[in-house]
Amino acid sequence: MKTKKPKIIIMSGYGLNCEEETKFAFDSAGGQADIVHINDLIAKPKMLSEYQILVFPGGFSYGDDTGSGKAYANKFKNHLAKELTEFLSRDTLAIGICNGFQIMTNLGILPGALAQNKNGQYIDRWVDLKAGGVSPWLKGIKKISLPIAHGEGHYVIDKKDYENMKKNGQIAFTYAKGEIYNFQNLEYNPNGAQYDIAGVLAYNGRVLGMMPHPERAMFSHQNPTWYKNKKVPKEGKGLQIFKNAVNYFNK
Repeated sequence: MKTKKPKIIIMSGYGLNCEEETKFAFDSAGGQADIVHINDLIAKPKMLSEYQILVFPGGFSYGDDTGSGKAYANKFKNHLAKELTEFLSRDTLAIGICNGFQIMTNLGILPGALAQNKNGQYIDRWVDLKAGGVSPWLKGIKKISLPIAHGEGHYVIDKKDYENMKKNGQIAFTYAKGEIYNFQNLEYNPNGAQYDIAGVLAYNGRVLGMMPHPERAMFSHQNPTWYKNKKVPKEGKGLQIFKNAVNYFNK
């Protein structure tokens, strides 16, 4: 019996610019991904009920002019709040990558906030990550190296909320020292994120927000240390995150 592919809706519009590579990642992982402009979803809000995975990809929505992810989150909230609540109440998955993570925190479906990097500059490089928490997105992942590209990746959370998140297994990724750290000789926490947090979870692990870009680690040769290994597999470590999401619906 042929397994039915889960359907993925990847949001686009107004400065989001990682839709194509995110679609490629989900399609490569065995899913069926569609790129949908937010205005088209607003015009046909019931469309969201046809999908199992919701994605807010990376980019610079509305130029981040009012703060990263704020304007896009407000547009989504003002027009699609009911549909979003219904989507998350089902057995679905959702992910926000970089600007998408910022959108999700502004939507209030993920805890904390993203502030300007501690050095006040845009950062574009690779980092090492330690995975934690219980989530379909993280199955089989204990550590991973991925690229980042952001100006506001400094995760902020108060201590009490952090302790609750830690207790509830909501810390998805923390910046750590590893192969990339040893190779680059740069700070392992690139943006000053509190408690080294690079990604968080909500809705019993079904919703993931992360600053690093797994869709930019689809192939091993994208990793700056690839040449150091004699036998390099074609597939990059970032693909596992997308495979995990697709496999969740093929149980």
